[in-house]
Amino acid sequence: MYGDTKMRGRGGPGLRGGNPVWSHVNSHVDLWIELLHGLDLPPIAVLPCTVRQAFEADHFTQCRIPDADLERLFGLNIHALTLYDSLENHVAAQTSRGNIVVMEVDSSQLPPAPGTAYHRQRTLSCIGIDVMIPDALAVGYFHSDGYHTASGEDYTTLFGRGPGARNPEVQIFTHADVVRRNPCTHSEASLLQASLELFRFHLANRPPDNPVSTFRAAFPEHLERLMARGEPGFHHYAAGVLRQLGANFELLARYLRWLVMQGEQVPDKTAEACYTMASEAMVMQFRLMRAVISRKPDTCEDCLDQLEASYQACVPVLARHFAGSKT
Repeated sequence: MYGDTKMRGRGGPGLRGGNPVWSHVNSHVDLWIELLHGLDLPPIAVLPCTVRQAFEADHFTQCRIPDADLERLFGLNIHALTLYDSLENHVAAQTSRGNIVVMEVDSSQLPPAPGTAYHRQRTLSCIGIDVMIPDALAVGYFHSDGYHTASGEDYTTLFGRGPGARNPEVQIFTHADVVRRNPCTHSEASLLQASLELFRFHLANRPPDNPVSTFRAAFPEHLERLMARGEPGFHHYAAGVLRQLGANFELLARYLRWLVMQGEQVPDKTAEACYTMASEAMVMQFRLMRAVISRKPDTCEDCLDQLEASYQACVPVLARHFAGSKT
């Protein structure tokens, strides 16, 4: 048996509670929220990076927690796993050392879980394996919003040992990272200060222009393509654009609330502006879905007005405030 068999609870403090507008963000962030919580580390401290979201001509930047931030806050060293043997053997070697293997998988490889498209819809997802029992064909891993196990046929499918699978010695399409835990003990106060330092750094490197304004300029062309493609292409568009925008700013809102709970001064109404962005992105998603189904274009001008103004009332205000704050 390799790894720690302690079962983990679901959700990180301050991130899964309440009634979130967006129940999931993306496979990377959802995984790290659970993984950090499973390691008894506060995931909310790693959210300063949310202020750097930009519009990349066709999508909003997908929120990803920088490896450097994870090492700065929690002493987690992350490096790519070099694959030359079977994936199963590599994971066994790493978990036997107490490391965690984070890798991208096809969702059809995973056991059924509530709300997932098991063996029906093929999407890329991330899992973090920390427990492995090769002799029992069993593995434990973090995924989405919980901790899961796979055994028997599910185990062999995950590691490419099922009928019809390609040679398990060759895993050329798998990307995996090794997460090594190094001693890093922050007091509550020093963790807060380290997180604030990262917040100032990311604010200083935020997009030079309002990304919603950039999105707005490109949206008429997006809408034209959406109407031409119809419903099949809508869900991927919504996930890459509206979900990334809304869920990102909901995370930022929760980070700002955490700062306030820690006694930090945060400009009035900036968290409220972030929540407005989260909810307005959801409204726009529903309106576009209705437009695509009914084949009646909706330019969503009022949604874009609200999103643009809310961004301006949040990130630039935070940048001015924290640029002069060293507490």
